[in-house]
Amino acid sequence: QVQLVESGGGLVQAGGSLRLSCAVSGRTINGYDMGWFRQAPGKEREFVATITWRASVTDYADSVKGRATISRDNARNTVSLQMNSLKVEDTAVYYCAESKFYRAGYSLGNYDYWGQGTQVTVSS
Repeated sequence: QVQLVESGGGLVQAGGSLRLSCAVSGRTINGYDMGWFRQAPGKEREFVATITWRASVTDYADSVKGRATISRDNARNTVSLQMNSLKVEDTAVYYCAESKFYRAGYSLGNYDYWGQGTQVTVSS
């Protein structure tokens, strides 16, 4: 059974940084695209970033482009999201997800497995 567990969330002041991590168990992530999504209170879950299985292609939501970096370590079965220059509007629960599709992109429906999420709260 594939399980994804996020960590690294917390409370941070605007302008600060956080590094989110996602540990995957149950099978290797080698061969699977990985993504990060987020959901703010009262809003729909939205795409943040994605990385192909060889880390050859990354893509970001416009709202985080230039402030976020997604990376992966296939040997450690982990995916990370470095977020810098955090804004109050980045406050959300952040989810890690795995896709069997290559270039899975921003569509939630392309992702098969999801973690439980980690809360990120940015204060002004």
